Amino acid sequence: MRHVHSTLRNVALAGLILVAAVAAFGVSSCGGGQKESETTGTTGALAETSTTATEASGGVGTTAGPGTTATSPTPSGAALSYPIVDSGQTACYDATSEIAPPAPGAAFFGQDAQYSGNQPSYTRSADGLTVTDNVTGLTWQQTPDTNGDGAINVADKMTYDEAQAYPATLNAMKFAGFDDWRLPTIKELYSLILFIGTDPNPMAPSSAGQTPFIDTDYFAFAYGDTAAGERIIDSQYASSTKYVSTTMIGDQTLFGVNFADGRIKGYGLTMPDGSVKKFVVQCVRGNPDYGKNDFADNGDGTVTDKATGLMWSQADSGEGLDWQEVLAWAQKMNAENYLGHNDWRVPDVKELQSIIDYTRSPDTTQSAAIDPPFTCTQITSEAGQPDYPFYWTSTTHAGAGGRGDTADYMAFGRAMGYMVPGVGPPAGPGGAGAPGSSPGSAPPSTSPSAGGKWMDVHGAGAQRSDPKVGDPKAFPTGRGPQGDAIRIYNYVRLVRDAA
Repeated sequence: MRHVHSTLRNVALAGLILVAAVAAFGVSSCGGGQKESETTGTTGALAETSTTATEASGGVGTTAGPGTTATSPTPSGAALSYPIVDSGQTACYDATSEIAPPAPGAAFFGQDAQYSGNQPSYTRSADGLTVTDNVTGLTWQQTPDTNGDGAINVADKMTYDEAQAYPATLNAMKFAGFDDWRLPTIKELYSLILFIGTDPNPMAPSSAGQTPFIDTDYFAFAYGDTAAGERIIDSQYASSTKYVSTTMIGDQTLFGVNFADGRIKGYGLTMPDGSVKKFVVQCVRGNPDYGKNDFADNGDGTVTDKATGLMWSQADSGEGLDWQEVLAWAQKMNAENYLGHNDWRVPDVKELQSIIDYTRSPDTTQSAAIDPPFTCTQITSEAGQPDYPFYWTSTTHAGAGGRGDTADYMAFGRAMGYMVPGVGPPAGPGGAGAPGSSPGSAPPSTSPSAGGKWMDVHGAGAQRSDPKVGDPKAFPTGRGPQGDAIRIYNYVRLVRDAA
């Protein structure tokens, strides 16, 4: 596995006072105020609503905060077919906890909360059965209470086969007056995630004090059904997107979004005990073009997605950096007018997920999970295989009590984990600790366990989180319920608005 060169590791953060960058983009404050709302309909898709829809609201993050705000202008032409809903994150963080908004040139400047995108905005139907996303144009079932008993629990969950058949049931009964319901793709489902949530300890006995990663003012939600033996994080929502490869030991795998802990993972359709995996199911309709990219290679080292209105660097950083260094690297590139622009930023997690190509994987296409116009640095994985990096985002994966020691990344290669086949991750704090616990809060595990091995546990296209700083060697068998590989020195691909 490649690591950062010393020249990049020693970027002088305090010396990067970037006058050009400040002039190029406004920055919203964070750590107290909310992001400024933008007018949906100018950058978003036209929302198709039922005639019974009567209640509209800006949802989370629509109150204007102090300071100027960087907006996301629409490229010339019609409304976007794939507008990215903002992550909703409003607080700024250093390597461990919440901080005041960093100034341009300061350490940790340029993170998620300092940029404003298409703010979440929803319309609830008068009958309460549906919620329309005014940014994406997608209409959702309001609740995953599939059996209609008024409670969301284990009895509502479905196998993958049952989830595939469920839209036909809704369409036959013309649920909420419509007959075009479908199981959402992973990109449609991820449009609902909001990084206002707190990452819980997966083994906590209760969800008390936690906040989920979805707007519960509009959508019904429940943590895992502990009364039925589930963990509080067992709130994995099914998508229609299967992993083109397999995870674990050849398991057929479905991508899903967990609104309890704020992640995308590939979930095996069969559980370790041989039972069939069950998912939360919530169907969608409208905007059939949502999640479909329209890339144009500009021939100058940049790629524009005309569907989202975002311009990307064609190449990545070429080196692994920790989270603070990644933010500093973006400032450095702006000072150098990288590729002719000085308003690059580290993408937020929803922006970066938008360029994942779920039809590709290292095992099936011998490539990263990204379209060919882009280039990805090849690395060697923990298993010694040719692979592709994890890529940092500017989004902190927050925990309860203001903890902010981890940040989100997207796996464009295999989402590796250390597992003992048929058993799980090794015992001990290095292998089974809470994903959001501090890297220094417990001693590392000892040598890799007998019978354990590195494998793709969540699939190329997963979204997980890594400690922002630290030594990857402190996690020789990973961390979390599936022994997630901890790399810390991840790569970055820059983004800007295609004005």
